[in-house]
Amino acid sequence: MTTQMIILNGGSSSGKSGLVRCLQAELPEQWLTFGADSLIDAMPARMQTSDGGIEISTDGAVAVGAEFRALEQAWARGIVAMARAGAHIIIDDVFLGGAASQQRWQKLLDDGNDPLDVLWVGVRCDRAVAAAREIARGDRVPGMAAAQADVVHQGVHYDLEVDTTHAESLACARTIAAHLGLRRTQP
Repeated sequence: MTTQMIILNGGSSSGKSGLVRCLQAELPEQWLTFGADSLIDAMPARMQTSDGGIEISTDGAVAVGAEFRALEQAWARGIVAMARAGAHIIIDDVFLGGAASQQRWQKLLDDGNDPLDVLWVGVRCDRAVAAAREIARGDRVPGMAAAQADVVHQGVHYDLEVDTTHAESLACARTIAAHLGLRRTQP
């Protein structure tokens, strides 16, 4: 079976976005990428202020409501449908619920008639390094990286883990590509 999806999970500012870009360059097939940030950006602005949406507190804590979960589920179903139709997909996610977040994806992926081959990748980064990246980015609420650094991995099972604390995105992408037995032959 050929891997159809790669799901990256890591906290804010752990290096997932850079890793995704490097994976797209390293892998021989064309891979589409979707992530938690693009989902939030696609939602109406009122979702960030309503009780059922997503709320980010001043200390970086994130809470999501029922409306957010419903839209997230529809989004994920659409992505899984694209993978079933033959697209290669990389997901850049933040499992705020740890194992429960992984289980939501797993339910969609494990259709008894047509299970998808998925590579689950944990993207780890030292909380102090992630916090420094968060400050340098300037587009995150301070404290989000530290709050998410460990909680997103609680109870989650991975096929592979990479640590971006000291490793560059390209090196981590090459580790993932090697795990899959895939690498571009051209520079």
